Amino acid sequence: MGSALWHHSDSSQSGWGIRGGLRGLRSYPGADQYHVPPRGDSVQRISVFRCFCGGYPVNRDRYHQPFGQKYCRLENQTDGGKIMSIEVSQVSKTFDTFTALHELNLKIHTGELVALLGPSGSGKTTLLRIIAGLEPPDTGSIIFDGEDNTEKSTQDRKVGFVFQHYALFKNMTVFENIAFGLKVRPAKLRPGKEVIRQKVQELLALVKMEELANRYPAQLSGGQRQRIALARALAVEPKVLLLDEPFGALDAKVRKDLRRWLRKLHNEYPITSVFVTHDQEEALDVADRIVILNEGKIEQIGTPEEVYDNPANPFVYNFLGNVNLFHGRMHDGKVELGSLQLEAPEHAGIGNADIVSYIRPHDIEICLEDEGKGFIAAEIFFIRAVGPIVNLELKRLDNDEYIEVEISKEVYRSLQLKAKQNVYLRPRDFKVYVPEDYVI
Repeated sequence: MGSALWHHSDSSQSGWGIRGGLRGLRSYPGADQYHVPPRGDSVQRISVFRCFCGGYPVNRDRYHQPFGQKYCRLENQTDGGKIMSIEVSQVSKTFDTFTALHELNLKIHTGELVALLGPSGSGKTTLLRIIAGLEPPDTGSIIFDGEDNTEKSTQDRKVGFVFQHYALFKNMTVFENIAFGLKVRPAKLRPGKEVIRQKVQELLALVKMEELANRYPAQLSGGQRQRIALARALAVEPKVLLLDEPFGALDAKVRKDLRRWLRKLHNEYPITSVFVTHDQEEALDVADRIVILNEGKIEQIGTPEEVYDNPANPFVYNFLGNVNLFHGRMHDGKVELGSLQLEAPEHAGIGNADIVSYIRPHDIEICLEDEGKGFIAAEIFFIRAVGPIVNLELKRLDNDEYIEVEISKEVYRSLQLKAKQNVYLRPRDFKVYVPEDYVI
């Protein structure tokens, strides 16, 4: 890097710029979660700063191409801008006595959008930081396109990073924020002013923000700031794009709009992308594949349809969406859940055994009359009839357990349901786990 980038400003100067140093970085929201060492540790300081700004070298000759063409024609890209596959091999990480990751193995295909999904403390952010080079693994390796990158610094891995708290430079305009990573290139690799201008204009068009080029971050909404942060990460043409809960600081409506926008953007701009989220709906909406983590281990990997319709274990079933849990017994392929009896031929070989059954609210049918042993008698306790889906909470008459049911507004109206009414429930689909598979 040129020395000008790391020349610290004196006390009379403030804000960001090529000579702004790391003073602003330390004070920017979200920066404190990423370690910025003392002034003497220049190598690590550059790694952290470049992860914010994308300050790594690229092939200067590639800037004459229109922005959209470079990423739609993956086979024609030079090595400097080729997007990559990622392989995580036997990666483990321990912090003091806490094991954050347990020998993880994961392959992410070129151009794929993968979500790392799990509860707090599951290891998803630690894994993302290890892929980025911000955290070294204790064991294992990180491989990009068949090349071991475990010992490479963040800037040498050529990743783009988008944080939850935007990390925009507050005294730079939108245009200047996006252009920053290009302007701080070493002189021999830095594109010309006109090329930078054209590049930024193309990115502004890509994120639908052309009219806001001269505004400052304080004049933007949260959703607009996050789009600009993403555009800045893309400006330096990363081989891999990493997003750490990018929509976590936004309200529900904005999050929903942005995740649809991100899915559309990725379809047009197929860079290998990994994003961390604890929001199940967000992962199911956006990702090509979902990696579900729990306590530092991978529970399941699959498409949204695969993990939702065929959960690998009780944790995945319970974590993805609402679910009703029933304790019962299995006997010769029949499930007994109190007064309810269900056929489970896939477990015909199991004798008398305790089991746990999971039934999703939308997989339960409501009837007004008892039609046999396949039904549960229940009393309607609460009704929420807002929107096209009606949510009901019912109390079983044979015990004190509560059951959640989801039905359409049309079914609700046709049955003329009301609170304190007795009805009968029949599961349409269910999943049974035997004791050795079941963990609370």
